[in-house]
Amino acid sequence: MPKMNVTIPHQLGKQVAADRLSHFLDRVRDKYQDQISDLHQTVDGDSLDFGFKTYGIDVRGRLTVSEDQLHLDGDLPIAAMMFKGKIESAIQAELEKLLA
Repeated sequence: MPKMNVTIPHQLGKQVAADRLSHFLDRVRDKYQDQISDLHQTVDGDSLDFGFKTYGIDVRGRLTVSEDQLHLDGDLPIAAMMFKGKIESAIQAELEKLLA
């Protein structure tokens, strides 16, 4: 299964970044409502597990927050390989806005 890995530096501190991260899927849902479905998230300490479908493709991942960065690890099905860059870029852009 293809992997997604994105690291986004921030200067917010761990708690502020974690608070903002809790609104991540709300932003994704609002912006991409015509392109995604079945959104869900679970907060587990310093991590947020999430999942959604886009064009029938399941996207799942874990966002982990630290004092100075946010790290995304995720899995994509083989069928999504040609969209990997677009999916990573869209998630990264939304996370950068969230942490700005």
